[in-house]
Parts: sequence; structure tokens; C-alpha cells
Amino acid sequence: MALGDGYSINSDPEEDCEETDLLLNNDMEPAVKEAAAPQLCSARYSLALLMFFGFAVVYGLRVNLSVAMVAMVNDTESHQSLNRSTGHECPAHSDNRNSSKKTDGPDGSPRYPWSPETQGMLLGAFFFGYLVTQIPGGYLAGRFGGRIFLGGGVLGTAALTLLTPLAAQLGVSWLFALRALEGFGEGVTFPAMMAMWARWAPPLERSRLMTISGAGASFGAFVAFPVTGVICESLGWPAVFYICGGAGCLWAVFWFVLVSDDPRTHPRISEPEKNYIINSIGSQGSAHGWSIPLVSMMFSVPLWAIIICQMCSNWSYYTLLTSLPTYMDTVLHFDLQQNSFLSALPYLGAWLFSVLSGVAADHLLEREVMSVTAVRKIFTLAGLVLPAAFLVAVGYTRCSSALAVTCLTLSTTIGGASAAGVFINQIDIAPRYAGFLLGITNTFGTIPGVLSPIAVGYLAKDVSIHNFLVLRFKSDLEVIT
Repeated sequence: MALGDGYSINSDPEEDCEETDLLLNNDMEPAVKEAAAPQLCSARYSLALLMFFGFAVVYGLRVNLSVAMVAMVNDTESHQSLNRSTGHECPAHSDNRNSSKKTDGPDGSPRYPWSPETQGMLLGAFFFGYLVTQIPGGYLAGRFGGRIFLGGGVLGTAALTLLTPLAAQLGVSWLFALRALEGFGEGVTFPAMMAMWARWAPPLERSRLMTISGAGASFGAFVAFPVTGVICESLGWPAVFYICGGAGCLWAVFWFVLVSDDPRTHPRISEPEKNYIINSIGSQGSAHGWSIPLVSMMFSVPLWAIIICQMCSNWSYYTLLTSLPTYMDTVLHFDLQQNSFLSALPYLGAWLFSVLSGVAADHLLEREVMSVTAVRKIFTLAGLVLPAAFLVAVGYTRCSSALAVTCLTLSTTIGGASAAGVFINQIDIAPRYAGFLLGITNTFGTIPGVLSPIAVGYLAKDVSIHNFLVLRFKSDLEVIT
């Protein structure tokens, strides 16, 4: 098998057949057991840590508009349609409503008369672009390596984020197009991560390494919500996009300087660690060729199971990610700082729980307590059914802010368990095509990201948000169970 740039260029037909069998049968067990190389200061855990901060930046770039929207939108205009059904459901924490047209706020930042429908469209715009690059990004990352695509995706999104205040000033259409382009750039990041771990993660450390890196998303949301609120109140909402964009550009510099696509080409990796990774992964870590077993994938029951589970999980997750600050503002009537801090709590829990789930999953595999398939199913089930039940409960909390926030926090926290289940399952069933498979599953999983904020924006006109949440989360529970 010829090697180039640290990974295989031409795949072995027999190995392709083995991976096709995995796609069809889902018979997933670690192939080779090697004596583990030290974890402390290792190249693979350094990569996981850098990915962690990268995805923290990625989610900061993704959610900053959700909180900033509260400061960007003229309050009275936004609430005129909501007040018909939601304005008197719960007592207001404060009543500082003002003008009904575009005005400058106290910090001099402009305010815009965007209706709930317009806000929903703007919050969903990101996912229109995000849909487009998932599959191409996964394919190219699997073919050529994920370093350039992950780093380039973050850098491009960060650079575009710097233009957000200008786009908002130019008009809704410009801002919609800009957010869609940001999604276009960010769409390659998760498939590229999966393609990189196919070359870097020993089978018995996959859960840990991938949940550490992926947990950056929850950590990023946890940090971005309160920090965005503080920045909006102290520096004005435009500063949010300048600071987040600058952070993304700075991270990209470290990424391109420190990261290699493959352990074989890493200049600072120790020889024992390199041998451990290469021998543990074997030929599974090689790049795929130009051809892809699309027919086998199309009829793969495990792959369709991952797609369905990811769509169900993401529907609730993206609804909260994009609309939770609006819910806190229009229904529970928290001010901007309270809103941003309380919106962050669920993601603190998800961050911690996802990392712990990864450690627990690898522990079960190392001790051979159960198979890879059983571990993934258990963590997926826990991460879908229990959160759905807590989300249903939110609709019945009436105006109890404490109960609502508690249920939302528990739901998102327990949902972190699926990070050790369905969200890393692609690398188990076909490591060589892991990036491409994640592109497929994430494409379907992004559809809720497009639809949910738009649905919230339109439904909020005619029904109470409490009633909408009950209907929304009941349907989630029915689909999952």
C-alpha cells in the first residue's frame, strides 16, 4: 500500500470489502489491542484539546447571533405579535420596552424592526449553507486529510463573522446571505474532524478523544451565551462579532502551525505513541480512494439508524440553541444578562456529561463489559429519551422560571450522553469513510436546524410559546420512542 503525505492513497480491495461488511452488519469490535502509549502531553490528546477549543470557537460563531438578536431587535416591534398570546402569560421581570422602529440603543448600536418571522429566517440562514458542504467536505477530508478543511472552515467562518455589523446595516437580505456563507464554511468542520480521528484515534480511545474534541461545541455555547450578553451590554452588539471573529482567526493560526493530518508526518510525536496509533488502527486509518461504496451505504441499516437518531436529537438541540434566548426573553421575561447566563447553563451540563460519557464508554470497552454496538446503543438511548421527557415537562412548568430552567438544563445535560453514542458511531461502522458518513448523517441532522427556528418564528405569532413547546417536545418524544 503506497503512502503519500502520511496516509494511504490507494485502498486495498479486500479492505474495502471488510468496511462494506461493517456498513451492512454493524459488527463493530476493536481490531487490534496494543499497549497504550502515555496520554499526558501526547500528540493525540494535544490534538483533541486543540480541536476542543476549535469547536468552542465554532459554536461561539454559530450562536452569537441568537443572544445578540435580543439586543439588535427593537423590543416593541418584536413583541407586538407575541403580546397577543404570550405577553401576559408570565409576569415580566422588567418593563423597559421602547420604540417601534429602527433606533439607536443606549450604547449607540442600531436597533432593527425585525418581526419574529424575520428573526427566525435569520437564525435559520446559517443552516442553509451548513447543509451544502457536509457531504463534499467529508469526502474531500477523507481523500486528502482533514487539517486544511477543518482549519479553513473555521478561518473562513471567522472572517465572514467580522462583516456581520456591516451586513445588518445593509439589510436583512445581506445578513441572511452572510449567515448562509458562514454555514457554508463551517459545514466542513465536523466531517473533517471525523476524518482526522480515523487516522489518529486508537479504537479503544475513540470515545474519549472524540467526546473531548466534540465537547468543545457545548463549552463554546456555554461561554458564548453569557459573554455575548456582557459584551452587548458593555460594548454594544457589534463588538460581539468582532471579538468572536478575531478569536476564530487566532485559533486558525495555532491550528495550521501545530497540527498534522497523520501521526506519520507529525514532527513532534514520540516514536512509541506513533507506533501505538499506527498499529492499533492498522489499515483502517488510510485514506479512501476516489470511489465510494454508495450502494452499500444506501442500504446500510446501521447508517439509516444513525441518520434517524441524529435528526431526532438535533431537532430539540437546534430549537434550544437558536431559540432559547428568545424564549427566556419573551416568555420568562429575563433581562439580557440574566437571559444569557441562564441560556448557558444547559451547555455547561452537556459539556461535562459528554466528556464523562466518553470516558465511561471507553472504560466499558476496555474491560470488555459489552460490545461496541451495545455501548453505542445504550448511550444513544439515554441521550435521546430522557432529554425528550424533560423537554415535555418544560411546557407544564407554567411561569415557574426556576422549574423551566431546571428542566431545560437537565434535558441538555443528559443529552450529552449521545456524544458517546450516535454522534461518533460513523467511525465504528466504517473508519475509512468516517468523514464522508458524518457528512451524510450531518446533512440530514442539519435539516432541523433549518426548519426549527423558522417554525418558532411563524408559530410564535398565533400560539403561546408555552403551548408550542408542549406540542414541539411531545412530537420529539413520539418520534424517538
